[in-house]
Amino acid sequence: MKLNELTTYLDSYLRIDEISDYGPQGLQIETDNREVKKIALAVDSAPAVIQAAAEWGADMLLVHHGIFWGGPQKIAGPFGERVRSCMRTGVNLYAAHLPLDAHPEVGNNAILAEIFQLENIVWWGSFKGTPLGVCGDIRPTLLADLGKKLDSKLGTTSRTLPHGPNTVRRLAILSGGGAGMVEEITALGADTYITGETSHSQYWLASDFGVNVIFGGHYATETVGVKALGAHLEEQFSLETQFLDFPTLM
Repeated sequence: MKLNELTTYLDSYLRIDEISDYGPQGLQIETDNREVKKIALAVDSAPAVIQAAAEWGADMLLVHHGIFWGGPQKIAGPFGERVRSCMRTGVNLYAAHLPLDAHPEVGNNAILAEIFQLENIVWWGSFKGTPLGVCGDIRPTLLADLGKKLDSKLGTTSRTLPHGPNTVRRLAILSGGGAGMVEEITALGADTYITGETSHSQYWLASDFGVNVIFGGHYATETVGVKALGAHLEEQFSLETQFLDFPTLM
């Protein structure tokens, strides 16, 4: 498939130009390789990930966390090595950060909602006008069983702050770093909240509002979107994809 045809499709499907982010999304590094047959999928765009994509023979590395996170950067140091590595190996880098969190079909939070069979879903957690998280009703489930299901589905080891009811009936989800959003999920009537990573202060925040919070890991909660997007591209265009698993401690 032609690179420009694939990126045009992805830009439209993921609404790249409509969703404000921390930096430009979509095709972030374009190489001389303009044909795409194999797409490597990953959460991050670290040098080790780029190298693994190249060794597999990928024409594109499609990631959740790209290389741009603010203002202009010098093509030097670790940032420069990412750019040079892609150019040297012919691996085009495509990133979808918030567009992949927010996507209603293959987004991180939409897939997590499917895993827990949320009903009567509402979207929340707006960033610059785009809601990223989901909240909905679930069949009454013991808190411990909810954590076990998360661990099983994502291959993670979650941590739970049991400050709410033992039986969960309404669940809010926001992948990645959403620990500071506890007050907002209580306004939605949620008694339990699944997100990625935490910090010391979040313990008392959850206690103050009387809700359970399950931290599944920033990395683990954001593996599901790129995997789902890869499956979608395989179905749409018969492209070969492979998920590269480089878990972090977060």
